[in-house]
Amino acid sequence: MMEKVQRFGGAMFTPVLLFSFSGIMVAIAIICKNPLLLGSIAEDGTTWFKVWSIIENGAWTVFNQMELLFVIGLAIGLAKKTNARAAMEAFVIYITCNYFIASMLEFFGKFFGVDYSVDAGSGTGLKLIAGIKTLDTGIVGAILISAIVVYIHDRYFDTKLPDFLGVFQGSSFVVIIGFFVMLPVAFLICLIWPKVQMGIESLQVFLTGAGLFGVWLYTFLERILIPTGLHHFIYTPFIYGPAVVEEGITKYWIAHLKEYAQTTKPLKQLFPEGGFALHGNSKIFASPGIAAAFYFTAKPENRKKVLALVIPATLTAVLAGITEPLEFTFLFVSPPLFAVHAALAATMATTMYAFGVVGDMGGGFIDLLAKNWIPLFQNHKGMIFTQLAIGLAFTLIYFVVFRFLILKFNIPTPGRADASEDIKLFTKKDYKAKNGQTAAQSTSESNPYAERAAIFLEAFGGTDNIAKVANCATRLRITVNDPDLVQDDATFKAGGAHGVVRKGTAFQVIVGLDVPQVREQFEILMNTKVE
Repeated sequence: MMEKVQRFGGAMFTPVLLFSFSGIMVAIAIICKNPLLLGSIAEDGTTWFKVWSIIENGAWTVFNQMELLFVIGLAIGLAKKTNARAAMEAFVIYITCNYFIASMLEFFGKFFGVDYSVDAGSGTGLKLIAGIKTLDTGIVGAILISAIVVYIHDRYFDTKLPDFLGVFQGSSFVVIIGFFVMLPVAFLICLIWPKVQMGIESLQVFLTGAGLFGVWLYTFLERILIPTGLHHFIYTPFIYGPAVVEEGITKYWIAHLKEYAQTTKPLKQLFPEGGFALHGNSKIFASPGIAAAFYFTAKPENRKKVLALVIPATLTAVLAGITEPLEFTFLFVSPPLFAVHAALAATMATTMYAFGVVGDMGGGFIDLLAKNWIPLFQNHKGMIFTQLAIGLAFTLIYFVVFRFLILKFNIPTPGRADASEDIKLFTKKDYKAKNGQTAAQSTSESNPYAERAAIFLEAFGGTDNIAKVANCATRLRITVNDPDLVQDDATFKAGGAHGVVRKGTAFQVIVGLDVPQVREQFEILMNTKVE
């Protein structure tokens, strides 16, 4: 069950990866249309203003079509075969379901307690999705429908029909089944979702009123659940769903960013919900403190090697907000240390919130600059300096606490083992020499993803040992038939892996942001071997 939940959580990250760039582009466009920053050239009606309005409208694409993005993205991430066809099927069936919902509300709106005559918009419970006025189920509805479609796809896509019905096989058969399944599903959504919307409104009031404790608990859970992959279920309803504000913090923040940038009122007063999007500060300010603790607790003769390892990992965490290479390092050697990190991250976010810091700060420094600091600096520099001061203070706190715990409990972080320990990253040459790989086995020299995938596949014991393949944001998730055939971590590091999580037959190879490309090549190699 846990494996299925992790797979589902990882699949949700497939569409989430697109939000960062789009958010940055919207923020840049808003900055470039702000006359307070750029003067008269940015006034409404100028050519400059019109050009940046065009760019901004394009950048809103993923936010305005969020439901469709999750429907398609989840199908790609979850389907066990022919992912592209699964994505097409999910799109068609999701649209079909919304047409059913729209018609049911049009004819029986009073029965369901919905006033379908009003225009779709905020506060009505209705939304235009692909031109259809339907219930605003947000990404929850998208995830539900996509999951149903993936189940139908995996079960019935390969069904062989009689020859005279051959035209209805494959995707057609999946869509046919989905068509009839969506009729009761649409009815249940019409019956249940209006009541869910009332509950969501109550939840928004509760969480917003939870104050400091609510922020601390949210941030702690978002961090502590990273090893399980369940953290996706924590932040997604807040950042992209309606947990505290309609349509999610990210879209709401971007939509009101120009307004916030031009006012001098405290942002915490205008947008208290922004306290639930401060978890990115731990990526920016905690990572340097943790890396410094690793460096200064390593043996002197190993410090240069440790520095070479932590610098790229820290830069990745700070700039891009991808912390797994660094976090998983101490998660491997000491899970309690990770728990300390989660508690400190929550305390940092809560402290910032107590001093008036709010915004959409779930990513790295680049994201923070574009979506918060630059557009807000003119009228909210006090909040920015407060955030910076608290963040740097916690960088020092992280260093002191981690250094103390590492030394006190002799935690084997990188560079603290015996001098015989080899902490270098292995090269492809090392791997080939170790395993006697021939030139015929290395036909993908020009494709670095295929090269890495080949190393991982070999390390897992070959195609016959692979039961399931999936991935999340940075990890390749593999279920094997026989874990005894899986080679040691050094072999995986030869393919550029940052580490390996082992739990019975389930393995997680920490690959990095290019894991989708590696997974694709991994599956291509598997199919080639099978054929």
